Amino acid sequence: MLTSKVAKRYAQGLLNFTQESGQTDAVFGEMGDIVKTIEKSKELQNFFGSPIIDVKKKVSIALEIFKDFSPVTKSLLQLIIKHGRESQMQNIAQEFINKVEDMKGVQRITLTSATELSSENISNILKSTNLVNHDNQFDVKSIINPDLLGGYILRVGDQQIDHSVKSKLNKLKKEFQLN
Repeated sequence: MLTSKVAKRYAQGLLNFTQESGQTDAVFGEMGDIVKTIEKSKELQNFFGSPIIDVKKKVSIALEIFKDFSPVTKSLLQLIIKHGRESQMQNIAQEFINKVEDMKGVQRITLTSATELSSENISNILKSTNLVNHDNQFDVKSIINPDLLGGYILRVGDQQIDHSVKSKLNKLKKEFQLN
């Protein structure tokens, strides 16, 4: 997923501020909560995306939902909403998480499969490739895509291994068309 310039700029500004004030870890956890909360609630996504709802109402609702958060995060939420960027709130929070994980050397891995994989299968797939640096921490995101028919697609950073049945069938189809 491409991240907007807006999300990158807000996330970088927040990262710079939290590093100077020593609050990066606390805000990191809160950004994770923001991503999960917005991701799980279609109503909240629609609320923040609505141009009809007044800014003051959006600010008061956001501060009520995230009332237990630090003053830094509350101030960021107010700033985002007052500048009309509330539709980017989830992206900003996710980009902040990505920047902190990059700073800590955490690898982001995406594993797409046709069906849900057990943790043992995921572990075996990760061990079978040299793309994953097992000395570092990594964050595995599992995606289920039945269109793959079987197998998996492993993406680590900008590198990808495609062991899906769908891609193998497509290769066979191309070979038959050439012959």
